[in-house]
Amino acid sequence: MSSTEGSKGIPHYAADARDQPLGLEDKGGAEWKKDMENIHCNMRTRGYLPIENYGIIGNLHTVALCGTDGSIDFCCYPEFDSPSIFARILDKDKGGHFSIAPESHVSNKQQYMPKSNILATRFLSDEGVAQVIDYMHRPERNQRLSSKPLLPWIIRRVQIVRGSVKLKMECYPAFNYARDSHKTEIIPVVQHQSDAHVRGKDGPLKFYPEDDEKFITCQKRVEFKSGNLTTDLRYLIRLGDDQPLPDIKFHIDNEVCESRGHKGPGVYAEFEMYEGQEVYFIFREVPKATTITGIHSVMDPPLTLSLMAALFRQTSSYWLKWIDQMKYKGRWREHVMRSAMILKLLTYEPTGAVVAAPTFGIPEAIGGARNWDYRFVWVRDSAFTVYAFLRLGFTEEAAKFMQFVEKRCADLNSDGSLNIMYSIHGEKKLEEIELNHLDGYRSSRPVRIGNGAYDHLQLDVYGELMDSIYLYNKYGAPVSYEMWCAVKKLANYVCANYAQPDMSIWEVRGKKQNFTYSRVMSWVALDRALRLSEKRMFPCPDREKWLRVRDEIYEEVQTKCWNPELKMFTQSIESPDAVDASCLIMPLVFFSSPVDPRMLSTIERILLPPEKGGLLANNLVFRYNFLTTDDGLGGLEGAFSMCTFWLVEAMARAGKYDPKYLKRAVLMFEEMMSYANHLGLYSEEVARSGELLGNVPQAFSHLAFISAAYNLDRTLGKYSS
Repeated sequence: MSSTEGSKGIPHYAADARDQPLGLEDKGGAEWKKDMENIHCNMRTRGYLPIENYGIIGNLHTVALCGTDGSIDFCCYPEFDSPSIFARILDKDKGGHFSIAPESHVSNKQQYMPKSNILATRFLSDEGVAQVIDYMHRPERNQRLSSKPLLPWIIRRVQIVRGSVKLKMECYPAFNYARDSHKTEIIPVVQHQSDAHVRGKDGPLKFYPEDDEKFITCQKRVEFKSGNLTTDLRYLIRLGDDQPLPDIKFHIDNEVCESRGHKGPGVYAEFEMYEGQEVYFIFREVPKATTITGIHSVMDPPLTLSLMAALFRQTSSYWLKWIDQMKYKGRWREHVMRSAMILKLLTYEPTGAVVAAPTFGIPEAIGGARNWDYRFVWVRDSAFTVYAFLRLGFTEEAAKFMQFVEKRCADLNSDGSLNIMYSIHGEKKLEEIELNHLDGYRSSRPVRIGNGAYDHLQLDVYGELMDSIYLYNKYGAPVSYEMWCAVKKLANYVCANYAQPDMSIWEVRGKKQNFTYSRVMSWVALDRALRLSEKRMFPCPDREKWLRVRDEIYEEVQTKCWNPELKMFTQSIESPDAVDASCLIMPLVFFSSPVDPRMLSTIERILLPPEKGGLLANNLVFRYNFLTTDDGLGGLEGAFSMCTFWLVEAMARAGKYDPKYLKRAVLMFEEMMSYANHLGLYSEEVARSGELLGNVPQAFSHLAFISAAYNLDRTLGKYSS
């Protein structure tokens, strides 16, 4: 192919627009470029990216949020509930970040590589195109972990697709939620001479064979050392053909430490790269030395090009093989697939726990105080996630969570109750602390870690849990006798306590009430326990009591939680005039027929705008009317993504018998899909202005999307057939 000589003697393809006679020379050199429209999507408002401008990578132990501008602005390391090392999303000055971006570009694009959680961010300009590929390593399934274990690294591969690009890398960690000081040193790398293997207790541990490609590893690495964690930053360069070597030199930046309140300096490097070249930046915890021969080297293999290729291949293969297990073949399959991949990323592999969201402190309203820590395992959220996994055919994930549940059931509270949430390791006490030194996302304070709702009474969790156990027994594997014994204890607890006022699904921090949602889910708990006993013929000495209490609850909901004047189910017995989106759960859990007149009139009420007593604005559903309902918090909030999907599913089920609801459900569902970000991620809430709010990505939003898609597709399929 013909080429012309570009700057510095580097050949450029003749197809490059800048080498063609475009008739622009008479505009005065580069002056014509001023007319080009800048369409990049990395504008920071007061130093912050929009919440929807982030993608997520992870390794089933933790995640990182990667912005469209090439900056990792959030990461708790090495686990979901570990202190943050990068948190610029919560404080633009001292939160910490790890960014790689061109000095200038016209547009940028971000996408996941097919069937994976490997994220690619492209920066395009007339001079060249750069791509940053971000991922955390995942070993292949059934891989021999003794010789090729999971390496807890953040890997960022910079490629030049076309032309030449000047880039800047910045790495400014902020340890322990930006509370701990650290020292930064640039130190020589101890090179591994290689024998390409080391001796382990079972013989040689083989690493990755080298090939003939040219590469250079860094001669110096950056070490960041705090009191409890030592990390480092290294790089490797894959050379192109006859091109100048990228000159990567780390510079310690002490000025930012002084001017922005950082507890320790970061580093930066400015360099130019050319077409065909690649640079790998690797951020990790420095492996601890061990007396066991070989283990240290397995966790700290020689940094080579073949190693990086193997880590990428293993990670890509892991995600491809995992998602290929999905059995869903219906409409919106690509979107369902992405939601499944997100739910998998929120799973903590060692225990099977599923976090509600991997982030903390992201506000439900800009400038507001509703800024919670969601890095924990809500029984409610996880139980619904089991349902989503089972629907899609991922029985292994459901089984792992059932093991987590069985351990929690073996450690009930003294009164026989479960906690409503646990840590990813199963701890019960999750003390809530305010991080007043952090400014918060766009000055939304306070930033909180821990969660004060851990000891709330929320009786609905027993319904969600029992439903997931019943469904797992039906679609997964038969549950054990030990699990049945736990079910009996929990069912009897519900019988004795269902009538207590609680704080229910919305975790209100005001007065306790007899919430309709908690009553309905208490009914579900007893109904599923009874069904399970009949299906498996388990001994059930309290069957008559369960039947009696189940029916009492049903009658109570129909009499005390129904407003005959407004023709709607109410938020609670104490709030007969308040409409609540949680009532939409009734047809989803078979408490009510989807076309029961009471259910349909409740749906019609919810479809009204808040000003007319409803909950719908711009086809988005608020959980309740926060302007007239006191939840003990005050302030504004957005529409709840989950509630919108619940309304879609309720109408889809009603649409099986009345087509007008089906048409409305399809329209609302398609519109709601447009509120996902460019990667298909949903946050907890959507503002009236359309921007994403709250912790992201949120498991409840994604599992509600999967359930709505599944049931809407099923109803549409019946009409088409």
